[in-house]
Amino acid sequence: MGALDGKVAVVTGAGRGIGRGVALLFAKEGARVIVNDPGVNVDGSGGDVGPAQDVVNEIKAAGGEAIANMDSVADTSAAEHLIGSALDSWGRLDILVNVAGILRDRMIFNMSHEEWDAVIAVHLKGHFNTIKPAAVLMRQQRYGRIINFSSSSGTIGNTGQFNYGAAKSGIAGLTRVVARDLGRYGVTVNAIGPGAATRMTQSVPDSARELRAAAGVQTGSTMGRSTESAFTRLRDAEMVAPMVGFLASDAAWNINGHVFYVNGGEVSRAHHPSQGRTVYKREMWTLDELDDAVQNVLLKDVPNPAPPRDDVEVPGRDTPAQALI
Repeated sequence: MGALDGKVAVVTGAGRGIGRGVALLFAKEGARVIVNDPGVNVDGSGGDVGPAQDVVNEIKAAGGEAIANMDSVADTSAAEHLIGSALDSWGRLDILVNVAGILRDRMIFNMSHEEWDAVIAVHLKGHFNTIKPAAVLMRQQRYGRIINFSSSSGTIGNTGQFNYGAAKSGIAGLTRVVARDLGRYGVTVNAIGPGAATRMTQSVPDSARELRAAAGVQTGSTMGRSTESAFTRLRDAEMVAPMVGFLASDAAWNINGHVFYVNGGEVSRAHHPSQGRTVYKREMWTLDELDDAVQNVLLKDVPNPAPPRDDVEVPGRDTPAQALI
């Protein structure tokens, strides 16, 4: 018996990469799967049933059950149709996995409104569009698993991904809120921040990679392995799937409202934003006091993630913070 025997799952963005790995693992574990993928390019253009149908064919060849679906999660009606297709096909919906995504990388000062809108529509609005109808069903049946996909681009920040990072940070936030809304009904809601080599990561321009490297931005851990072959192996998209499968299983009934980073064989729980170092004063602060408290207490030994270049004139750069008394 598989861990997901008898379950019905919808997996968005399942034609390639991480979503494909999730769909194949779900089917192997006994789930019936709606393989959703409109077959678009990385930037959201185009469309092709091929990727979704290829995954369905692979699942069926292995003895599983699956149906291809090309609905766009960015469209409210289409997303409702997607969720409804699970009911039409198998009479219920147990698992929703939101992987679908696009990229329109650009520095903030160059980003167009269309590039902002397109990425927010697929990622953030797309999560709402599928979660809303799924939540209605799962609340009624008093059971469900929702696994969303966030990213370190939103929780930590990546150069040139203003739209993507905003959407992914929003997804982490909505995951925590929806977990509180649905947990009482036996529905768990968690999120994955993946580290994997996919079409999306390969599409990031070399110039953006160089900027991130210069700023010291890390794109994932190799758990001490330094060779290129180990790094490539650990970041295979399929290696994200087992954690998704676990969160979708009955064994994870009490795991709710968390964001997990999954990078190859490395799994970690993200620390939820909360109060850390704290300063307190009974009366109103003065600006001089805050200069001292913020620089010498709250941000002591915490670096600026993107300090100004040496050729940029910065008023106050050479002014040391006041010593804490």
